[in-house]
Amino acid sequence: MVVSKVLFSSKKQDWGTPPELFKELSKEFGPFRLDAATRESNPLNTLYFYTEKDDGLKQPWMNPTYVNPPYGRGIYNWVKKAHDEQQFGIGTVMLIPARTDTRWFHEFIYKNRDVQVRFLKGRLKMYNYDTKEQHQHLAPFPSMVVVFYSS
Repeated sequence: MVVSKVLFSSKKQDWGTPPELFKELSKEFGPFRLDAATRESNPLNTLYFYTEKDDGLKQPWMNPTYVNPPYGRGIYNWVKKAHDEQQFGIGTVMLIPARTDTRWFHEFIYKNRDVQVRFLKGRLKMYNYDTKEQHQHLAPFPSMVVVFYSS
């Protein structure tokens, strides 16, 4: 069995949120006040946002926060941050790869009674913020929406 290196690679980290998915999540949980991991153009038009330069991992989050973090090895830190912010009453909705075999999934998501996991059917066509259109190819991984409920 041949497994694509892309599935486990950290080279492509900026998978943009499909606008229709963000719109659905905003109806249910928003409007989101903060996008904790975005670019300078603030493509999701949240009131507040953090870019790579701001480093959302070092900044305070607010209710409700949306995060589609950079994918790769650093995702552990983003999930941990959402978990830690939850302890301070901050609710966060994350779009992340469905990687149920990872340490971060088991430490911060699995069996956490204040977290809801929604596995998305099929593969997402992520959004290209530069061209303002869907990527032509499906994401090479399954995705999930993880909701860290505020208390």
